Amino acid sequence: MAQRFPSSFLRLSSLLVAVLLPLVGVALPVRDTATRAVLAAVPTTGFKFVDIPVGDGTVLKANYIAPTTPGPHPAIVFVSSWGLNDLEYLAQASALAQRGYVALSYTPRGFWASGGGIDTAGPADIADTSRVIDWMLAHTPADGSRIGLAGVSYGAGISLIASGFDSRVKAVAALSGWTDLVASLYGGETRRPQAVALLDLAARLLGRPSPELRTTVDNYFANRDIEGIKAWGRVRSAATYIGRINANAPAILMANAYGDSLFPPNQLASFFSQLTGPRRLEFAPGDHAVVEATGLLGLPNHVWTSVTRWMDQYVAGVDTGIDSEPPVVLRTYDGAVEGYTSWADVSSGTQRYGLGAIRLLDGTGTLGGAPATSGARTVWAGYDTQADAGVALLTNGLQALTGIPPTVWLPGVNRLNAGVWTSAITTRAISIRGVATLRLRITPSTASGTVVAYLYDLSGDSGGLITHVPFSWYGATPGVPLDLDVVFPATAHDVPAWHRLALVVDTEDPLYFDANTTGAPLSLGGPSWLDLPLR
Repeated sequence: MAQRFPSSFLRLSSLLVAVLLPLVGVALPVRDTATRAVLAAVPTTGFKFVDIPVGDGTVLKANYIAPTTPGPHPAIVFVSSWGLNDLEYLAQASALAQRGYVALSYTPRGFWASGGGIDTAGPADIADTSRVIDWMLAHTPADGSRIGLAGVSYGAGISLIASGFDSRVKAVAALSGWTDLVASLYGGETRRPQAVALLDLAARLLGRPSPELRTTVDNYFANRDIEGIKAWGRVRSAATYIGRINANAPAILMANAYGDSLFPPNQLASFFSQLTGPRRLEFAPGDHAVVEATGLLGLPNHVWTSVTRWMDQYVAGVDTGIDSEPPVVLRTYDGAVEGYTSWADVSSGTQRYGLGAIRLLDGTGTLGGAPATSGARTVWAGYDTQADAGVALLTNGLQALTGIPPTVWLPGVNRLNAGVWTSAITTRAISIRGVATLRLRITPSTASGTVVAYLYDLSGDSGGLITHVPFSWYGATPGVPLDLDVVFPATAHDVPAWHRLALVVDTEDPLYFDANTTGAPLSLGGPSWLDLPLR
């Protein structure tokens, strides 16, 4: 059952919690005297910058800040993002230290002044996290029985994996992270050149890529040794270690954006559903690391409010009530906040929209009703259209800040290169919640190819992008119909009354490498349909 909270109520509640929590420590349940310090501002040591040897001659750069009151204290280890260093979390570390935590941040191997080569959340990185915890327990007043891990992006991925290899970790806060690196690199069997190029550039400018990483990136762009890259990615995926993580049973909080162009959200939902320990999943509009960015500057931020409450609950031992709240939290594009008891509860049902035959007059088909079994449309692959998902990190990030999605003027979409379907005008709002799917029947003229599907919220002839996804096929028999099962990223979007839905299927988008032969004919036929998950 969904619980919906007005955004104004959430903002006021967050403000009241931030202002009043340090003042009401005696009124909240606390498990022992040592944890009472976490409820009140305490004096701190200030930041101390240290070197942490982790074996094999590698030294990691780090800093920590701790309370000056008698310990031991609950502790949090922050792992820096890709391309950043241990200064990233100064604001959050300071705030937590004043709440009674030892807060240590470190720069993973291969970045900035930390030694070694970039291991990309591999075995060396995971071993390093345990060695950092060892050092913290030996050199700070940290309590070995109350340790949390947290990080954004790269730090999130490392923290999740490390929780399966170090039973001392009681809680994890993973923000804009991944759980399945293979899905991030090859989702829909399609490569993401913009995202990987940005990561590669940051690694080369701000770190020292290991030979293994250089070879992997080179092979990715050359489209060779795909199985080798996938094996490399599975080693670096928390989903691979779900059994170990569940055995250790850390409390795991994950927060990501619907439009994350590096780590799309479906993998997080799947991982969340497999967790057996305390868990929380938060999704919000935006792109990679955009939603939580203001919190890194010390500004009010709903994600970091959740992180603090999560660590208070599961590391410091303070009853914040977060354990009794719905564990799935969705923020919609109109600013509302909804709570659900599970990921399966996000949608109450599915509505099927059949793809009708495309009309000759306007090159558009009907979206809704029974799927057509005739009237296939031939398009020519390898040419882009006005349907476009934008630029990695920037487009969805700007949407989170401005509320303006990528838009399309539907009459301008070239029907020679795309299939277009539109629904009837809605008489009431449609609340899309969860993962939409598309069954698309094609008849290819080549063994391999790519389609990109876009779902729009249409007002008049202009549409705002709700979600999109690429899908590539390989080894098909030319001339033989092929059914593609296309899975869109999760979203929470309300289509207003008197709007329409539009589905566009073309074959090119700057975000992706495609497998098309330029100019090859591709038949879009039926039966095909779109299944929308509805609240």
